[in-house]
Amino acid sequence: MTEPFVSLEGISQHVATVRLRRPPNNFFSFDMISALADALEELDRNDECRCVVLTAEGKNFCAGADFSGNASPYSTADLYHAATRLFCTNKPFVAAVNGAAIGGGLGLALSADFRIASPESKFSANFVQLGFHHGFGLTVTLPRLVGEQKASELLYTGRRVNGTEAYELGLIDRVVPTSEIESAAFTLAAEIASSAPLAVESIRATLRKGIAEKVAQATEHEMAEQTRLKATADFAEGTKAVSQRRPAEFQRK
Repeated sequence: MTEPFVSLEGISQHVATVRLRRPPNNFFSFDMISALADALEELDRNDECRCVVLTAEGKNFCAGADFSGNASPYSTADLYHAATRLFCTNKPFVAAVNGAAIGGGLGLALSADFRIASPESKFSANFVQLGFHHGFGLTVTLPRLVGEQKASELLYTGRRVNGTEAYELGLIDRVVPTSEIESAAFTLAAEIASSAPLAVESIRATLRKGIAEKVAQATEHEMAEQTRLKATADFAEGTKAVSQRRPAEFQRK
């Protein structure tokens, strides 16, 4: 029997802890995102749970897709369908972002209601550096947090920002020492959980009204563009350059 992709580690003070379990980088896959959606949907049916902390085992929260060639194949359409399910759940969740949230890992972090990180945490929508289009609904979630102009800059450059800048941009909600990320996420989640649960869920539904539909539409377009650009020489060069830790030499081909 293989280890689970995601584990539900119990409920305390009406807060459930869900952990990604593909260390050290927690590269995403359909199996992991689907398992996460399953866990959140299960918690929706559990009246003891009022809020969720999403955390990760290993050095990085989620380093996005694995381009090393060792990843198990999966359908991007299936992956994005599973990603959309994250936006359809009813209970708020707080992401404890240790290490890096890169590419689709950033998209995963932005699916949460709140994000806690440290100054050493790293965030990047690095898709352009790989030579293709962003995905995981960042078309919707990134401008929603940082505004259209800053979102454009982050998507056009793919530059990496640390936790301090991410806080200034509005990407994350609190900055704490690395050792305190998970406990700070739990403290925020417990504060939310102490509020009237029906009221919290009602307010959340109002604030996030239509987001799942927008993400579904966005990922359909994102997937089409990713498919088109993955056939280019620039994508081959970008992924090769990233794996070799060197600047890419793009040729517009």
